[in-house]
Amino acid sequence: MPECDIHLTEAVIYLSLVPKSNAIYKARLNAAKDVKQTMNEPVPLHLRNAATKLMKNLGYGKDYQLAHFYEDRLTDMQTMPDNLIGHTYYHPTDQGNEQAFKQRLNYIQQWKANHHTDTQNHSTQPK
Repeated sequence: MPECDIHLTEAVIYLSLVPKSNAIYKARLNAAKDVKQTMNEPVPLHLRNAATKLMKNLGYGKDYQLAHFYEDRLTDMQTMPDNLIGHTYYHPTDQGNEQAFKQRLNYIQQWKANHHTDTQNHSTQPK
């Protein structure tokens, strides 16, 4: 909070209107399985908020990439712990709005495979 309150409200509205699918249920089960079977790694430093000078000196938030600053509104910043790289939880179906989610997810994956985010100039460069 307060950054997430808009997203939570949007999620509630979406959930009340969306055609139902068990893809989300399966994603939750897969994520819960990893929670139980993998190491509980701390949040990476670059994702942590540097609320104090000490935290900033320790590297909290260093090289954080805010997608809003980039032309494509995407970054190549790693947000998963190393031991979960390659794990995929959500596999959208072709039902209802999930078809659009599937297309967006495919676009993001292709974009990330072909771009590098420049943290200094807030731009993206093809790989």
